[in-house]
Amino acid sequence: MFSKSVTNSKEVLYCKKNFNTTGILFGDGQRNKIKLFEIEGKTINIKSFKIPHFINKIAYKYFRKSKARRSFEYATTLLEKGIGTPQPIAFFENFDAVGLNNSYYVSEHLECDLTYRELVEIPDFPDHENILRQFTRFSFDLHEKGIEFLDHSPGNTLIKKTTEENYDFFLVDLNRMNFHDAMDFDSRMKNISHLTPKKEMIAVMSNEYSKLYPTQTEAEIFEKMWFYTNDFQIKFHKKIKLKKTLKFWKS
Repeated sequence: MFSKSVTNSKEVLYCKKNFNTTGILFGDGQRNKIKLFEIEGKTINIKSFKIPHFINKIAYKYFRKSKARRSFEYATTLLEKGIGTPQPIAFFENFDAVGLNNSYYVSEHLECDLTYRELVEIPDFPDHENILRQFTRFSFDLHEKGIEFLDHSPGNTLIKKTTEENYDFFLVDLNRMNFHDAMDFDSRMKNISHLTPKKEMIAVMSNEYSKLYPTQTEAEIFEKMWFYTNDFQIKFHKKIKLKKTLKFWKS
């Protein structure tokens, strides 16, 4: 086995080497496992990606960048473009004779006050509409900068309150992202479609987006945003139903 990384920090290397036996588990760890470590008074977040299947082991060695490397590079690009994300520190890749075996992404750990998910699940969350409108402006800023965050979903934006009425937003789970010179109207609306199934939230977001995107009316933005949201929800629930059916027959 051989490996490569972008850090020589002894402390970070130690945490990665002893990932399985030390650190504090963060989240459920069902797919990828995240652990927290204390280094020089700072909390760092190490994400261990699931070992890829045979084909991807080869692909990640010869044809594609690993999820860990993409996470590190995309985080660096986001910060350069003025988009919030936890400060990237390093990535590690370990290879065997076949290809990529395991990989890790290291960043500073960011404590947040909420994620977008709370806005979906708690309709009376304090300052709900104000946060939702500021989040919409944040999403518009992504689109204006040509950032297509493919995992723009409820749990992947951390929200931190900065003053009584203002909030900062930070993207996480970064390994699926495209960068464009410009994003067209349909691409912008489709990018928002995974966030909420609630029509009243789409109405607020459409209203706020229309203030920033004068080439389309509020009605046109709502219609397109709701179309893609509804389309995603139908496909999502079909997928869940199929998984349950397959699980039933396997059992």
